[in-house]
Amino acid sequence: MNPVELLIRQWNWKSALFGSMIRAIIFLFTNLTAGWHAAAGAMFAEFLFRALTSGFYGSLVQAFRKVEPVWIAGVTVLILLPLISHSLELAVHLARGTPKLLNSLVASVVFTEISTLFNLYAMRRGAFVVGAEASSMSSDMRQAPRLIAGFIAAGPLAIVRYLRSPQQF
Repeated sequence: MNPVELLIRQWNWKSALFGSMIRAIIFLFTNLTAGWHAAAGAMFAEFLFRALTSGFYGSLVQAFRKVEPVWIAGVTVLILLPLISHSLELAVHLARGTPKLLNSLVASVVFTEISTLFNLYAMRRGAFVVGAEASSMSSDMRQAPRLIAGFIAAGPLAIVRYLRSPQQF
């Protein structure tokens, strides 16, 4: 797949929508102690930044959803996406003078690690993808409780499978 196809035509608007809203809230709350004006400024800067970039990152996660073995896809997106996205995020917030930048970035990185793994998990099951294989947003949202439960259980289940049969790994 060429970069134009991956990053422009497959721009994941679902990731952009959720990513920008949730991260804006993270930056709002982590900056409230610096005052309402500072918190709102950090929130709007993060919302705009993520509205522009989260769709690209979502398209990258979507591209990795079919990579086997699964752990290689997971490790790759856990290193690649945070390195790129948080470097740019740091530059945006340094330029605008976000007061609680360290706290904001730590919260954002933690959210990235969890949300990237969840998105990879959900996309491997056909949810939150865009393009020819996409389902509607309402269908994705109906699947969300089952996907969240499966995601939470995936780690412990993998450990149990490994303990029962380590040669399969």
